[in-house]
Amino acid sequence: MFHLAKGLYSNWNRKEHYSVLILGLDNAGKTTFLETLKKQYSLTSKDLEKIVPTVGQNVAQIPMADNKSILKFWDVGGQQNLRSMWPEYYPQSHGIIFVVDSTDRQRINEWKDALQSIIMDDEIEGIPVLMLANKQDREDTMEIQDIKQIFNQIAEHLGARDSRVLPVSALTGDGVKDAADWLVVRLQRNKQNRPPNYK
Repeated sequence: MFHLAKGLYSNWNRKEHYSVLILGLDNAGKTTFLETLKKQYSLTSKDLEKIVPTVGQNVAQIPMADNKSILKFWDVGGQQNLRSMWPEYYPQSHGIIFVVDSTDRQRINEWKDALQSIIMDDEIEGIPVLMLANKQDREDTMEIQDIKQIFNQIAEHLGARDSRVLPVSALTGDGVKDAADWLVVRLQRNKQNRPPNYK
């Protein structure tokens, strides 16, 4: 009887585990976004002033406010020589966050090409893609409408998939929790297409 009760309890309390990739060019603010998100969920986080470019990956598991979902974030380095690793993560991913530095006008074509290569990959068919226009706390930022226009041209290839552009400041935290909340809803909505892991 005890084993049955224990099994029912474990089954009842299983959480949905989703893997989310955080991609983007180097210096876009991917790690800062992740560390700020951890802080907003009262988890231990790095000092934002001491973050260095990611070589390889950073990983963090964050229990969401709905108390049913745990998001495992993979923050993967964005230097040119590391981008060839990105597709290795696609098959296990439930969602993608693509971070852009919205003050860096010089690299627009570079991030457009990087985003296009992600979206055109068959392995991410049907999963939500969230683009974050980061560094909105700066005065020299591009207009969010201009960034959306660029994104929408690429997102035509997404078909009916959930996609969105949201303004954030990873440094101040503005928009960071809203981005996570948007993503959780889409991941849960997409369970039939890309089921979560249950633990």
